[in-house]
Amino acid sequence: MCCFFLTMVFLGPRIAGLFWWLIRPLYWQGGFAGWPIVWWIWPILGLIFIPWTTLMYIIVYTGGVVGFDWVWLGLALAADIFSYGGGAYKRKSVPYYPSSAP
Repeated sequence: MCCFFLTMVFLGPRIAGLFWWLIRPLYWQGGFAGWPIVWWIWPILGLIFIPWTTLMYIIVYTGGVVGFDWVWLGLALAADIFSYGGGAYKRKSVPYYPSSAP
């Protein structure tokens, strides 16, 4: 069950973003159209490296990112950071986990 949960945390936003991009491409294009490089490079990089933040940006960009929208983007960025490094502190407490010491 734990592996399934971790897989959904890691792959879930990427798959959701990809499906959303395929279903409503103009919505995604509108969110990244004013960016300096080709508009489709930023969403791809976002879905690969910071998927929660990219999805939240697409949700809040319609009226421009102002006010409380920055809080939502900050929470999404925190979710990205926690999904990458959240389990690192418990590795030594796992029985028979290989340690780096010889």
